[in-house]
Amino acid sequence: MELQRKKQTRTSVIMEQITGIFLPIIHIITATSILKSIVVLLANFGVLSMESGAYHIFYACSDGFFYFLPFFLAYTASRQWKTDPFISMLIPVSMLYPDLVAILEEQEQTMSLFGFQVPPTIYHSGVLPVLFAVGLLYFVEKPCDKWIPETIRGFTKPIVCCLVVLPFTFLVFGPAGTWIGDFLTRIFFVIYDFSPALAGAFMGFVIQPMVVIGAHWSIVPVCINNIATLGYDVILPLLGAAVYGQAGAAFAVGVMYPKTDANKEKRRVAFQATFTALLGVTEPALFGVNMVLGRPMLTACVAGALGGAMVGMAGTHCNSFAFPSFLTSVAYVGPGFLTFLLSMAAGFVIAFVLMLLQRKKMNLEGNE
Repeated sequence: MELQRKKQTRTSVIMEQITGIFLPIIHIITATSILKSIVVLLANFGVLSMESGAYHIFYACSDGFFYFLPFFLAYTASRQWKTDPFISMLIPVSMLYPDLVAILEEQEQTMSLFGFQVPPTIYHSGVLPVLFAVGLLYFVEKPCDKWIPETIRGFTKPIVCCLVVLPFTFLVFGPAGTWIGDFLTRIFFVIYDFSPALAGAFMGFVIQPMVVIGAHWSIVPVCINNIATLGYDVILPLLGAAVYGQAGAAFAVGVMYPKTDANKEKRRVAFQATFTALLGVTEPALFGVNMVLGRPMLTACVAGALGGAMVGMAGTHCNSFAFPSFLTSVAYVGPGFLTFLLSMAAGFVIAFVLMLLQRKKMNLEGNE
């Protein structure tokens, strides 16, 4: 009993930390998600020209937020963990500096640091690398504040912090997500050769946790290469149920929260996150609702696995690169298209129903 209580305490502390980091920007995540969906929708229906200034500017605002998300996370993490916000911001400055992006993301050339090869990594929109880096920064700042004389601390402390934190960021924290993503992608193809349905269940379960750590970017070049060489891709269709599973779980949470003033904001966040997930953007649901509570995240992954198995069995193809949602469903027209649409509906319904069945375990009535 004591061990279980300690585990619950650790889990609650971790969830509180995640909430403290993402809650200050959750409304911005939601707003930019909706803005991006509206811009894309208007462009798809020909209301807004993709060559117009309005399209470029508003798309840049909405998509740019997710591209530069590490900056926002560095700031909110610095507030949560009481690190220097300006030193914390130096981390994403380095990660997203154009010359480094060209080397590490576009792989125009190789680079080494202190004799170690710096692995190619996608840092834009990343979550874990910057959070791990700011977490390490906390432990680096402490001895700096203690041992560096105050007269020179103002300029020497940032230098020392950068010398310690940045090598870990580029050699360990950043590449870790890519390594995990590559490993899971290899496992996927091994399973797919054995059973497409089982591979669909696997990818449907792991894709949203991959989004959390930024590992999902590793499948992008694989999908693009499949479309370029084969004319179609079989991975992207497997992800639709996982997206809508996140929506269904978030919607269930919003429904289960009691209608009290204390829970008014939580209900609003849950319903807003549901809407953006239905548009294909799961970050508000992930970081604002499901990950924070834990059980909805697992439920959504289970729903994603069941829906992914349906699509894998049907052999659905994606004809052009587009992350799955009803807005991009035209890219999936072809073999197994109806099953693809049904899988997204199934992901939503399964997650919603499973969450309702866990109402007592969630105990949201007491979470006011």
